[in-house]
Amino acid sequence: MEWMKIDQVAKRSGLTKRTIRFYEEIGLIPAPKRTEGGVRLYSEDDMEELEKVTSTKEVLGFSLQELQQFMEMSRQLELNKEGYLLSLDPKERKAKLEELQHALNHQLEMIDEKISTFLHFKERLNGMKEKADRAIQSIE
Repeated sequence: MEWMKIDQVAKRSGLTKRTIRFYEEIGLIPAPKRTEGGVRLYSEDDMEELEKVTSTKEVLGFSLQELQQFMEMSRQLELNKEGYLLSLDPKERKAKLEELQHALNHQLEMIDEKISTFLHFKERLNGMKEKADRAIQSIE
C-alpha cells in the first residue's frame, strides 16, 4: 500500500493542510495512520473519505454541523448495510433494513430542508430582481 503525507493529500484534494487536520479533529474524517514520529500517513481509502466529505459539503452546501450529522449517518448506513449482508436471520435482516430506511429518510429530510432554503433564497432574489426591473422601467 502506498501512503501519502498531508502535503500530497492537500495538493490532491485542493484543501489546506489546516483544513484536513481540522476535519480530522472534529471527526469528519477518521484519524489517519501515523509514523512513530507522529507524521500523518494517508491511504487511498482516507483520500476517498476526504473526497466524500468535500463533495458533500460543496454539492449540498451543508454547514459543518450539518456535514458532521450527514457523514455520521453515512457511516451508520455502511455499518447497517454490512450487518444486513452478514445476517442470515430474516428478522434481523428486516430490522437492519428498517434501520437503513430510517437513516436514509433522515438524510433525505436534511437534503429537502437544504432545497427549501435554496428555493426561499431564490424567491427573495427574484423579488429583488423584479423590483429592480420595475425601477429601471419607471426611469425610462
